[in-house]
Amino acid sequence: MNTGNNNGSSEARKGEGEAFSIDSESIKTILLLGSGALKIGEAGEFDYSGSQAIKAFKEEGKHVVLINPNIATNQTSWGLADKVYFEPVTPAFVERIIEKENPDAIALSFGGQTALNCGVALEESGVLEKYNVKVLGTSVHSINLTEDRAAFNAELKSIDVDVPKSFACESMEETITAGAEIGYPVIIRAAFALGGKGSGRAMNEAELNDICKVAFVESHQVLVEEDLTGWKEIEYEVVRDAYDNCITVCNMENVDPLGIHTGESIVVAPSQTLDNNEYQMLRNIALKVIRHLKIVGECNIQYALDPKSRMYRVIEVNARLSRSSALASKATGYPLAFVAAKLALGYSLPELRNAITEITSADFEPSLDYVAVKVPRWDLQKFRFVSDKVTSEMKSVGEVMALGRTFEEAMQKAMRMLNIGSQGLFPQTIPFEDIDAEVKRPTPRRIFAVAEALREKWTPEQINIATGIDMWFLERMKHSALIQNELAEGGGLPSLDLLTRAKKAGFSDEGIGIIVEEDAETIRSLRLKEGIVPYIKQVDTLAGEFPAHTNYLYLTYHGTEHDVTFEDSEKRALVLGGGPYSIGSSVEFDWCCVQATHEMQKQGYSVAMINSNPETVSTDYDECDALFFDELSEERVRDIIDLIHPEGTVVSMGGQIPNNLAPKLAKVGIPIFGTEPRNIDNAEDRHKFSSLLDERGIDQPEWKEFSALEEALQFSETVGYPVIVRPSYVLSGASMAVVHSDEDLSAYVQQSAFVNKEAPIVVSKFEQGAKEIEFDGVAQDGKLLIYAISEHVENAGVHSGDATIVLPPQRINLETVRRVKAIAKQIGEALEISGPYNIQFLAKNNRLKVIECNLRASRSFPFASKVTGENFITIATQALIGKADTRKKYQTLDLDHVGVKAAQFSFSRLKGADPRLGVEMASTGEVACFGNNAEQALLTAMLAVGFKIPKKNILVTIGRIEDKVDMLSNIQDLHERDYKFFATKRTHEFLESRGIPCAMLNKVSEPRDPNIREYLEKRRIDLVINIPTHSRGVDQTDGYFIRRLATDNGIPLITNVQLAKRVIEAICQEDVDNLPILEWPNLLTDKA
Repeated sequence: MNTGNNNGSSEARKGEGEAFSIDSESIKTILLLGSGALKIGEAGEFDYSGSQAIKAFKEEGKHVVLINPNIATNQTSWGLADKVYFEPVTPAFVERIIEKENPDAIALSFGGQTALNCGVALEESGVLEKYNVKVLGTSVHSINLTEDRAAFNAELKSIDVDVPKSFACESMEETITAGAEIGYPVIIRAAFALGGKGSGRAMNEAELNDICKVAFVESHQVLVEEDLTGWKEIEYEVVRDAYDNCITVCNMENVDPLGIHTGESIVVAPSQTLDNNEYQMLRNIALKVIRHLKIVGECNIQYALDPKSRMYRVIEVNARLSRSSALASKATGYPLAFVAAKLALGYSLPELRNAITEITSADFEPSLDYVAVKVPRWDLQKFRFVSDKVTSEMKSVGEVMALGRTFEEAMQKAMRMLNIGSQGLFPQTIPFEDIDAEVKRPTPRRIFAVAEALREKWTPEQINIATGIDMWFLERMKHSALIQNELAEGGGLPSLDLLTRAKKAGFSDEGIGIIVEEDAETIRSLRLKEGIVPYIKQVDTLAGEFPAHTNYLYLTYHGTEHDVTFEDSEKRALVLGGGPYSIGSSVEFDWCCVQATHEMQKQGYSVAMINSNPETVSTDYDECDALFFDELSEERVRDIIDLIHPEGTVVSMGGQIPNNLAPKLAKVGIPIFGTEPRNIDNAEDRHKFSSLLDERGIDQPEWKEFSALEEALQFSETVGYPVIVRPSYVLSGASMAVVHSDEDLSAYVQQSAFVNKEAPIVVSKFEQGAKEIEFDGVAQDGKLLIYAISEHVENAGVHSGDATIVLPPQRINLETVRRVKAIAKQIGEALEISGPYNIQFLAKNNRLKVIECNLRASRSFPFASKVTGENFITIATQALIGKADTRKKYQTLDLDHVGVKAAQFSFSRLKGADPRLGVEMASTGEVACFGNNAEQALLTAMLAVGFKIPKKNILVTIGRIEDKVDMLSNIQDLHERDYKFFATKRTHEFLESRGIPCAMLNKVSEPRDPNIREYLEKRRIDLVINIPTHSRGVDQTDGYFIRRLATDNGIPLITNVQLAKRVIEAICQEDVDNLPILEWPNLLTDKA
């Protein structure tokens, strides 16, 4: 199957549109700003939009320079941009790159709010004018009209478009006046902010005060507006060219009413509850507004619509590609980012062809003969003290999109895609103690509570009153609830009619099995015997009205024939994608899947991909030969394999979701490429892996598995606290903890956060003060082909996904490197590995211990590949099919540059969460930057995740005396450079007694002046170094309040001794204003 390409016409029309007084032929070099690390509110969707833009610009023969420090992304890979700068997307760094590269134009709308804000700052400071750099697409003037809330409201009122009654405020006094004028409750929003950051609903002046304090940290301007909570939230994606051609590509509707951020809401496309008059009214307003604002390219307009009348308000316009545009693009098959990039160069919509149909032009509005449902994925259970309430501020870390012919089919699919153990909305497996309270309070669990309530005593009308969810959605969910009740009442296997209705309503085989008390395989066999099978349908953007050459597919039970069939004669491979982004599984696995797909195609395979995540590049229409936007479940993967007959399946690239499917697929005879599934199990099963290490004399921390608390306590006493405790099977440290006493261990076991009460727990000795070393390698038939060894800055006890990682290692001796390699070779041979693998080691007193081994690509594979210049995934993919060159030697240790990977945390969005590092992963993204030494790379990486170099005042609070002593020389170095110190009582006494002047501040719990709270809230401190003692109790300590206040007031915070020492050394050694600007991949050619 081939989609052809999306060539624009050879001649762009010039000079007619308001944005094209510039000649696009004169634009040779384009600077594209990326969005940096994935964070809550700004995630993988910008990897997708940036990658598409680069392809569009390259197709027009442009030289593209990309600035994006996010090393895990596809856009920062080989074969896209001509040059990549892994540097912070900040005005200072971007100006230096502009000076060096001398670009003709800059693209601001493909890198989220980060790129937009940076571009606006460069324009306002005169940098773009100074270097004669044109802004492509929407002008900075138009961008400012959409971002500045007061200007935006004034513009819309001038064309008789309704906006919420509001006041744009620049001080706390103004916000209080505005609140009184409008009348409570009011909505607070920060201008120039992302994902609803700094927003909330204030019921009174005290709440307004609290919200505005945080909002002013985010922005100099805060909007106080009328409360429209309970109104419907509707969005339109709009595309306009410079000649005033304008279309709406997709309209979407939130299942949750206004008051919940659209990124937190279940979103349905196309809208299901608008009548034709409402639809056309909002569409016409969208076209009117976007034309008035003179936006060129793609944008998103959000409305509030009163469900009781036709009153509406325009909430906002995003003059850039957004999360919604990634969703709209995947929901319709219309390549929004690609088209937007072409329009920015001066093309008109009628000139561009629709890449999907290859027949119609890009000014056709898509029409859909299916429903797309997006559901967010939260990981709030990973954070201590976090509020689980879903509000107007984003907290979700990922999302899935499901396609079906009905809302209920797509909705149930989406709930399974989240990978949280649910079989859909029905049957319900979450126990609710107080279902009435759960229905009324918006949390990640609420939709499941609504489903259960509908199955029991609640009517759709009652739930509509309690939640504001439209009756139409509730009626459709009620329809599925009644099917579950029918299945449960029938007793035994369902009738043919009932089974067909259940499958059409989105029930899974396993879900039906649970209800009728049969296993999933019995249900599967029954439906196959009766011919109840899903059909392949195309996403063709034009509801089948025109012939389409599309490879974009989904499965549905609402069909009688397949839209496409697959020839058995074709050599085909199936790649399983990574599913939703979550903490522990993110864009790095999407990079691995895309690289593997490209290599399989080079090896002569036609590649089919299954993925459910609309934020990804792997789900782009031009990445693989057939894309199934569908579930990564055993049932659906087997359905697809039955239809496409691949030679084998790639399970080692998409992280833990596909890896967990390997044994299930192998059990039913499905061939897996690479390492045999029994060996994957030998590495995943702790008992088998431990025995394998023992047989080969490889050391490991002492551990044991327990199902009784008494035995676990006894073992912990024997080996000595601290110990690490965790469930048996685990990814990204889910439910892991370091415990220091019998009391801690008992509390852990009794906590509801315990992943699975039936599963045993594993207790292992925690090695204090040990260094952690990461090994990434590729083997073929058990023979090691290539490897990279990197070191963690932080000692063991910080999850590898949160650790700061250095490659090549700087503080490991050659003997240790040699032994790491020797052990990795032994493990590779023992498990007969063919493909990628990752091993984590502990090093202490010249002894090495193996913590774990994963027979799949790890999150550090993109980092290892781009720092060493060798694409580990290309080699790993060749190894999967036995085609890797076993004679080639690679140089990955002796490099002339150093890469440092730093984690991006989103604690500022997670209200109440404790911002400290531990064995459970908390970061949402990462960056990696380069330097001529580790200090330069570390500082650049820290700046890229939002760290600010302190100017003068540093607050130091260190718990343990060993840590105080360890940090003394570093504090002395800062003192010699005229930094001023503040500290709590004991740290203050320690520093003063050693001749370091220091002002004492009282703790938050001590209501005396001078107090830490006041100093942090008034931002008199530039950096907080807070090194906690090991306490992990349930109490909120003074340390917790210091960390939380620093986070809420935007003050840089370091909570780890080793990281604090390395950062201080780097600040003292390097010229922080002139860190080197290194271009990639050119820096790789200097490899020794």
